[in-house]
Amino acid sequence: MMQTLSRTLFLVALTAMSAVQAAPRDDILAAYTAQAKAEDATFAGFSAARGEALHRDRHSGGKADSPSCTSCHGENTRAAGRTPVGKSIEPVAVSVAPTRYTDAAKVEKWFRRNCREVLGRECSAREKGDWLAFMTTQ
Repeated sequence: MMQTLSRTLFLVALTAMSAVQAAPRDDILAAYTAQAKAEDATFAGFSAARGEALHRDRHSGGKADSPSCTSCHGENTRAAGRTPVGKSIEPVAVSVAPTRYTDAAKVEKWFRRNCREVLGRECSAREKGDWLAFMTTQ
């Protein structure tokens, strides 16, 4: 009985922590939704499938060797990645890095840097929201 109660309390605490961490991410996604609607009147919501394609596809706008997000972050979003100089990159999947994507300034910093590196331009609000939608499913 005591073990069951302890497990239940642990699960309740874990759920509460996840909900608290999800709130800033939801605010970031809401801001991207507003931007996407302003950029495109036909915007109908973010797509994890489009986000996965953005993450996995190679892009010709970036470096000459046509990188993808997986060039550094790897195919497995739940595993650590590695920069070209060998520096470790924390996993990008929300399931293993629940505090990721909760600081709007950091999210923008990394989108700005990585989109320019991979796409050769800034990402649109839709692309950012799609990518985040994919990461929240991982």
